[in-house]
Amino acid sequence: MKISVESNGKIIVFELNNSDASKELLNQLPLKIKVEDYASMEKIFYPPNKLSTSNTPLANAKKGILAYYAPWGDVVMFYKDFGSAGGLYELGFVTSGIDDIKTLSGTIEITKVD
Repeated sequence: MKISVESNGKIIVFELNNSDASKELLNQLPLKIKVEDYASMEKIFYPPNKLSTSNTPLANAKKGILAYYAPWGDVVMFYKDFGSAGGLYELGFVTSGIDDIKTLSGTIEITKVD
């Protein structure tokens, strides 16, 4: 399962794991949604519906990890190493465009990749 995130002419591809949260995110696509920078290490967006974290591994967030922060209900794309935190679950990892994560701004388009 792969998704692409597009913004400002850049495309970032993530490979999702087989977790419940990843499948629920995939089922909400395609999305055009606002992205925000947070803590100068991650880009975040809020999917329309919260994701279930059952059968979803906790994240050890490094650069390129796609994660879900359950307490706030946001999806996180890390462009710097972070580590772990309570309620942070791994959804997948970047397969191309890792250095473009930090350039995401405004409205992004997220779609399924066949």
